[in-house]
Formats: sequence, C-alpha cells, structure tokens
Amino acid sequence: MSVTENQRETIAFLTSSATHGGAEVRRIDTHASVVFLAGSRAWKLKRAVRYDYLDFSTAERRRAMCEAELRINRRIAPGIYVGVRPVTREPDGSLALGGNGTPVDWVLEMSRFDEDGLFDRLAATGRLDLDLTHRLAVAVAGFHLTAEARQNHGGASGMAWVIDGNAAGFAEEGRDILDPSACARLTDDARQALEATRSRLDARRAGGFVRQCHGDLHLRNIVLVDGQPTPFDAVEFNDEIACIDVYYDLAFLLMDLWRRGLPRHANVVLNGYVAATGDMGGLGLLPLFLSCRAAVRAKTSATAARLQSHSQSRLELEDLAREYLARASALLHPSEPVLLAVGGLSGSGKSTLALALAPSVGAVPGAVVIRSDEVRKRLCGVSPLVRLGPEGYAPEVSQKVYAASAEQARLVLEAGHSAIVDAVFARPEDRDAIERVARSASVPFIGLWLDAPHAVLIQRTEVRTSDVSDANVAVVRAQAARDLGPIAWRRLDAERSTGEVLREAANALDVALPAQSLETKV
Repeated sequence: MSVTENQRETIAFLTSSATHGGAEVRRIDTHASVVFLAGSRAWKLKRAVRYDYLDFSTAERRRAMCEAELRINRRIAPGIYVGVRPVTREPDGSLALGGNGTPVDWVLEMSRFDEDGLFDRLAATGRLDLDLTHRLAVAVAGFHLTAEARQNHGGASGMAWVIDGNAAGFAEEGRDILDPSACARLTDDARQALEATRSRLDARRAGGFVRQCHGDLHLRNIVLVDGQPTPFDAVEFNDEIACIDVYYDLAFLLMDLWRRGLPRHANVVLNGYVAATGDMGGLGLLPLFLSCRAAVRAKTSATAARLQSHSQSRLELEDLAREYLARASALLHPSEPVLLAVGGLSGSGKSTLALALAPSVGAVPGAVVIRSDEVRKRLCGVSPLVRLGPEGYAPEVSQKVYAASAEQARLVLEAGHSAIVDAVFARPEDRDAIERVARSASVPFIGLWLDAPHAVLIQRTEVRTSDVSDANVAVVRAQAARDLGPIAWRRLDAERSTGEVLREAANALDVALPAQSLETKV
C-alpha cells in the first residue's frame, strides 16, 4: 500500500457536523475509503492510496473513480446513488462541499438507507429468512443476465491474476499475521486447480459468461430497499476484479453465507440462481472460485488489520484473516460428485427432505436440487405456483418431465457437481433411467424411497398452500392404485417427524447435517 496525499483536512471537514447543516456525523473507515453518514445522505471519500489492484492516488483519479462508481452502481441500485460532488477550496481558504472554488477532492453522494436492512445484520440477528435469500438469488441472476459481456477479461488469465495477487498480498500485508507455509500451500493448490480448469474457464469466457459483474458481492454490500434485495457498492476501480465469470461473482455471496454458518441459505442461493439462469456450466468451477474468494478476504482482512488504531479490532481482523486462509485451503478439496434420487408418493415429504439434505451433499454449497414439479411447470410455460389442468399431467407430458429431469441431472454431474432429483418415481423405468445417469457419469448413486400410509399422504396434501406441487387427494389415490414394481432403493418411514426422517437419510448418506437442516419443517 502507498499513501500518496494527506487528506486530513478534507476528512476533518467532512467529519464536522457544520458541513452537513448541523447533522450528527458518523464515520466509517475501510482500507479504500471513508464514508460519512449525516442526515439523509452518505458521502464517500476515496482514500489517496495505491494498491496493486487499486489506484486512487490523485484527486483527478478519484474523481474519475467516483463517476465510474456512480455509473456502475446505478445499474443495480439507482435509488441509492445520487451524484458526484467536489470538495472545493473557496477564495477565503475554507473548504466547501459542492462549492464554487477550486476542487481539491471529490466525494460520491448517496441516499442513506436503513442499516438494519443490511444483509450481514439480518444474518447476524437471525432475520435473513430463506424466502428473502431466494429473492436475492433471483435478483442477482437477473442482474447477471443483463450485464455486459466482456471477453477481454476473465478466463484462465483472469483467475491467474487473482491467485498471483493473493500470493503477493499474503507476503506483503499478511506478513507476521498469516502462516507463510500455509500461504504457500494454498497458492500451489490454487495454481494446480487453475491448470485443471483452464480450458473450461476460457470456454466460458468465449461463451459470454464473463461479464461486467458486481465484483464484491458479499452480505455487507446488499441491503433491503423498499422490500427488495439490492446489491450496492459494486467495484468500479479495476475491471480485472469486476469483469469476471458470473459464477465467480456469485461465489463471494455463497462463501460469505457458508462462513457465517448459513449453509441452507447458501444452497438456496445456488439453486435459485441455477433455476433462474439455467447456467450449470460454472458449477464445477465453484471450488476454485470459492477458495479464491476466501483467499481475497484473508488478504483484505490482514490489510484492514494493519489500519486499525484499536488493538482489539486489529486482533479480531487478524484472527479473521487466518480463518479465511484455512477456509480457502479447505474449499479447494471438495468431496466427489454424487447423484441422489428421492422418490415416493405425493405428500411423503420428498421436497422437504431433498432441500434439507442438499447443503450436506457434495461440494460447498451443496447439491443442485431438481424438482420434477418445477420442471413440469417450466415445460408447460407457467410460473411455479400456477396450477395445471389434467393436460399438464398427461402421460406424454410426464415422460418429458422425467426425461428433462434426468438431462438436467446429467448436465450438473458433467459440470462436476452433485445433484438431487426429487420426483415420484412411481414407474420402474423412471427409476432405472435416473440410475443410468449416475452410471454414465461414473458417480455414486443413492436412491431414497419415502413410505407413508395413504391417510397421512392425503392429510398432508390437503393442508398444502402456495406449493409448486399440484397434487391433491385424487392424485394421491391414483398414485396409490399403481403397481410400483420392486423398489430397491433405501426405504424410509416418512410417517415420522421431519427431523427423524432427515437423520436416517443423513446416516444412509453418511453426511453431517448442519443445525439449520434439523430446524426444517414440513
């Protein structure tokens, strides 16, 4: 890090309540900026610093970066970003905010939002529910689908730049904080992972999946605005950081949720994103992407620790840097892909079980869940909660649903990730077909079959509301009248509580369940 100018006078000016009409001022410091909160506004001053990845070294450079930040963030948070204002030297020698004198620095003017709506605070206080997390996934997917493709960045060379930058940061900012041997092992492992995925990274760049993304998509940079999850503070200062594979952008959010002990939320984001975009090709790159994201946080946490004036804050950030470093190493060694099928008649709890198991199946952040009910709605061209008539359940439609579900599972496994297929699987030929997918992909297959008395199945379907499944009493009775044939899958008594069924399923899969999953309700 290199400090290029003394900004003490400007910072003192912006800290003064007199500058803001007497409003109380709260100051927030980061390694790259200082934010002043006053009244209904937030004013962001970029520090006069130069890092290997960031250059705010001159006032003119800071002006350009403020303008870039305004333009880039208005794509996703137009209600937050207001304009760029000069800090001017007036004829009497005083400073003014947006005055008529000579500009000495520049600030970004933003509308102040309710900080209780920040997603990191929602997560810390247990207010980040799964529905809100799903809406966030859809919002990120929509942003990525409309973002500008940038084939002059990203790919294998872009990830090599990230890995090299992390290594340099470990050596400089991480000295006396991070274990040098652990840093060296992580860098070596990351470079090996890069070589193993080089062709896939470059193919995605050629295919248009490297786009002008957010670049810093963690929970602290997402806030509720008018009830809508709104990412803000996207990276403007370096296209190498912002123009990246969309899955590398998503990986920061997934890693942050996982680190905070919210694996179910991370899995919901992944599944919501895959469903909204149809992009499965980046799944196998997640171990490298997640590890690099954790490594970046290790580096920046160490950097932030060096800027702290309070010893306790410094020690906490140093511990956090070491935690991120260990996590980055672990993420590069994921478990092998597996295909899990969950079958049973309607009302047996298949979807509840599949979604609860998903975070524990395969690599972080868990398996992609393929629900036949959702596949059916997509094939019929309706939204998930629209009820279909009998024509949507004609035998030829159901055959297409099972074929499409098997094909999606194949694509997920082909990308190197685990999949869970949730369907009735009443016909032996459908069970055989999904098993063949696993054999073709040379991955382990596990089939779970949920049994419950017909009276229980009927009672459960009768109380359903706002569910993607259209199953009702008539459907359950029709299914029960079928000859299911021999079922070789592991059979579970689904009349029991969700927790009991989930524990038995986890034992069958030999996976550990996070506490979140045990709180799942039918």
